[in-house]
Amino acid sequence: MTDYSIIINFVYVLSATLFIFGLKLLSHPSTARKGNLLSALAMFVAVIVTLLDQQIISFELILVCFVIGSILGVIAARKVAMTSMPELVSLFNGIGGLASLAVAYATLVGGENLSVFIILVSFVALLIGAITFSGSIVAWAKLSERMIGRPIVFKGQIFANIALLLGILLSAVLICVQPEVATWHYLAIGLALLMGVMLVLPIGGADMPVVISLLNSYSGLAACAAGFALENNLLIVAGALVGASGIILTNIMCKAMNRSLMNVMTSGFQAVQTSDMKIEGEIKPLSADDAYYVLEAAQSVLVIPGYGMAVAQAQHTMKELQELLESNGAEVSYAIHPVAGRMPGHMNVLLAEADVSYEQLFEMDEVNPRIEGYDVAIVIGANDVVNPAARELKGSPIYGMPVINADLAKNVFVLKRGMATGFAGVDNPLFFKPNCRMIFGDAKETLGNLVRQFAD
Repeated sequence: MTDYSIIINFVYVLSATLFIFGLKLLSHPSTARKGNLLSALAMFVAVIVTLLDQQIISFELILVCFVIGSILGVIAARKVAMTSMPELVSLFNGIGGLASLAVAYATLVGGENLSVFIILVSFVALLIGAITFSGSIVAWAKLSERMIGRPIVFKGQIFANIALLLGILLSAVLICVQPEVATWHYLAIGLALLMGVMLVLPIGGADMPVVISLLNSYSGLAACAAGFALENNLLIVAGALVGASGIILTNIMCKAMNRSLMNVMTSGFQAVQTSDMKIEGEIKPLSADDAYYVLEAAQSVLVIPGYGMAVAQAQHTMKELQELLESNGAEVSYAIHPVAGRMPGHMNVLLAEADVSYEQLFEMDEVNPRIEGYDVAIVIGANDVVNPAARELKGSPIYGMPVINADLAKNVFVLKRGMATGFAGVDNPLFFKPNCRMIFGDAKETLGNLVRQFAD
């Protein structure tokens, strides 16, 4: 090994170490930004060293792409609304898969005397990359409501998937036998893209957070396979880290819904659960003016955000109300359910944007044991994650799903536009509890009204 190759490998080890530290920092909101910057620095160093190592003479096209990508990234970061962040993350996953697809295709087309191992790992990278790309596009379309969010199934869909799988296996054999024939490459890419669409179509919008996490894992696995194809150790390590972390997060989210990953992936093919139980009771509406008097006397307030808060863009107004409550002597905390919103960590990102202290954010398991001690629980745009039917009604489709036990607080204020059900389509008996009051209207306007009353 030459001194030059030793330096290259040392930089790769350094970058891999920075990736691991960056991933560790991403595990907590207070250090997530540092972790993101550290990982970006590691990737930047790795890319530069790899370009130098491969002795690429002309950097003009690379610089042009770098500038274009940077401009698009800045525009996306500044212009995309927080409610559209899940769609953006889904597109990022898709672009990662597309990059691995391009690398795998270039390896198969441009390589000479490729070993069977290189052909196979290139095919795996091409397959997973294509599935990730097309699946992410479908997830983006569902999240952005460019197509219906409910599961899309049709008669014979399972058999169509089996036929697709057999076609993919056949294309793999053909590529191994005749790697120089471009027709087999196009066949494999086409079948893999179609498979990605078919995998995501039967999944409903309520399960999109899990799908996004899973597609993120796919993009990492595709990059890992591309690393084997290129014989690049750093790409193998980076892809494995992304793939493993995505799988772990997917597993955590499935547990938060008390469902298996297989149940999520095949939810569109399962019989819809119905129940003859009727949830009846009297809705007790409350005006923001009357809610003010309760909050003024409260010593402890728990805020439970959901996707409705993102839609109303109410996080900044909630932060204002939080500061007024604290100046009035109340302790304010936030309860975050793992699957609240449309992507992993959606509520954390929203509240971080409003400069809510990380120390005030608590996970479901931390809040539930002491929720009875809160004077008021304010539910903002959340529905399924606070539905007591998950605990109380065995016939409910969400029975057994861990939820935030908002109904056990002394008083519950639910901020909603109307009585529509959540993404799971299940009625919520919380609304009929004797300690629950419904404050109808736009959440941002309602919170703004409370802020003005405290300020007067």
